[in-house]
Amino acid sequence: MRSLALKLTLAFLLIGLTGAVLVAVILQLRTRTAFDQFILSREEQSMVDNLTQYYEDHSGWVGVARNYRFIQDNPQRPDFRRSPLRFTLVDPNHVILASTRPDLIGQKMPENELNHTIPIKVNHVTVGWLVQNTPSPQLVPNSPEDIFLGSVNQATLIASLVAVGLALILGGFLAFTMTRSLRELTAATEQIAHGNLDQQVKIRSKDELGTLAASFNQMSRDLAHATHIRRQMTADIAHDLRTPLSVITGYSEALSDGKLPGTPEIYSILHQETQHLNKLIEDLRTLSLADVGELSVTLQPTPPLAMLDRVVARHALASKQKEVSLQVDADEDLPDVRVDPERMNQVFDNLVANAFRYTPRGGKIVLSAAAKGSTVKLRVSDNGKGIQPEALPHIFDRFFRGDPSRTQNGESGLGLAIARSIVEAQGGTIEVESTLEQGSTFTISVPVVEKSADDSHSSNGISKI
Repeated sequence: MRSLALKLTLAFLLIGLTGAVLVAVILQLRTRTAFDQFILSREEQSMVDNLTQYYEDHSGWVGVARNYRFIQDNPQRPDFRRSPLRFTLVDPNHVILASTRPDLIGQKMPENELNHTIPIKVNHVTVGWLVQNTPSPQLVPNSPEDIFLGSVNQATLIASLVAVGLALILGGFLAFTMTRSLRELTAATEQIAHGNLDQQVKIRSKDELGTLAASFNQMSRDLAHATHIRRQMTADIAHDLRTPLSVITGYSEALSDGKLPGTPEIYSILHQETQHLNKLIEDLRTLSLADVGELSVTLQPTPPLAMLDRVVARHALASKQKEVSLQVDADEDLPDVRVDPERMNQVFDNLVANAFRYTPRGGKIVLSAAAKGSTVKLRVSDNGKGIQPEALPHIFDRFFRGDPSRTQNGESGLGLAIARSIVEAQGGTIEVESTLEQGSTFTISVPVVEKSADDSHSSNGISKI
């Protein structure tokens, strides 16, 4: 039995059948007990009435033993039993006056047999006791009482069968409904196993199965997106590696065949392309280390203003050549931040290079810093052409190029992805805001040095993500 729907259906059926049988048995027992009690009560009342009438007619119990059988078998009582009911008449002192067993007359009834006694009263005076010692009566077949009990039993059986049928129908429907989502999930999983990654299933409920379906849909979307990104990244890596390799291969073959004389310009081109390859490989290595949590950072207290001044000093020549103003706007009393200076230099180099690329001549790039709570906000702002709104959510994705022309200027599209990985490795965050034709602002939030850490400036922390 491998079908979950069949197992659930049988489980519902078993529960319904068990419940129906228990209800039928309990109902039948209770009905028979109540009906037997009704019959006995009616018999007792009939006997009490007959004995009371006998006592009044004879002014006592004289001759009651001789007429006891007639009193018991009063023709006014319907005949519904197979065997006579056994009642015993005792006087107020529990001496047997009449019984279906004549040998007991005159004896005193034992206390343990006085289990069910009914007083016989005349003029509010108890003149005797009727003792009932009859088991459950056996009904005569086809008597009204027997027909009544048969009708009750038949109704109980029909109700039980109807309950079992409903349990089977409802159980099958519920099992089918509950397992439908599982069947759809199974089919979608099999499609994913065959390479069809973008699979979605219908969310049919808000219970655990609905939550499972929603999680599966999200997983499928993420998997399809990750696969697309991986394929795109592989193509981008191949493209970025092929371009400098093609240049190096072409020049090296020409030099080897003697078709091209070696000149300082050619050697400079070969060196530049080799450096480009080396940078691309180093960028990929940095991202791969971040992916597996092995990107090491050496955290130490660092003054924000000094860090920004060093960035400006490194890019002063490029700023002059591009005719773009590069300046610092920060207070001198800012608290130290706990960062890796070398890694942060790499971040700012990428951000400043990115700002140079999109800021026209005569533009301005500002490096600023401001304290806010337990963090310091480090910003790189420019007044360039800005970033397209649809590109903002993907600006930190690997190999993402908001401007297709970047493929022609030697850029790999890894700079901002590396910047985010380095910042997050130091417990910080990086965000971007941009307005077309007005410029962009990259904001880095890094933690300040706690007071307890100020006392141990000499101990640098090395961590990995």
